[in-house]
Amino acid sequence: MMGVGKSTVGKSLSVYLKIPFIDVDRLIEEKEGSNIEQIFSKKGEAYFREKEREATLKILDRGNLVIALGGGAFIDNIIRKKVLKTCLSFWLDAKIKFLLTRFAKSKKRPLLNNNDAEKTMNKIYLNRKNIYKLANFRIDCDKLNKLAVVKKISEIYENNSN
Repeated sequence: MMGVGKSTVGKSLSVYLKIPFIDVDRLIEEKEGSNIEQIFSKKGEAYFREKEREATLKILDRGNLVIALGGGAFIDNIIRKKVLKTCLSFWLDAKIKFLLTRFAKSKKRPLLNNNDAEKTMNKIYLNRKNIYKLANFRIDCDKLNKLAVVKKISEIYENNSN
């Protein structure tokens, strides 16, 4: 889900495991020369999702990376099937109230740029959670700091990569 800390945890996990890190949203921003909000407003969500699929599938072919997918990427059936076939996937889960405090003043979330962010977040979460549950592992991030999440993921990774 957006705001849960995929990029922050991914960067730290990458250092911890000594495996390269790729943030798909940042990759798209670099290729497009625009931030996600600008891409959404100028070209639309459908365009962004197309670019997200292209970038993600290309990255997944490289293997042995720590990858931070965008919050909506795993919803895409093609991306999800490839992730589940080729990777260990982790759903970083957190309560909506916790997530809202992270970006209450941010305008960097194009799906939340409306008058009722909490209602929108709840709707997005309810629409996505059954798909997020398909990830190989769920990490409850509500009471864990970044280091604890990194350690938990690294233990699972090391136990499953032998």
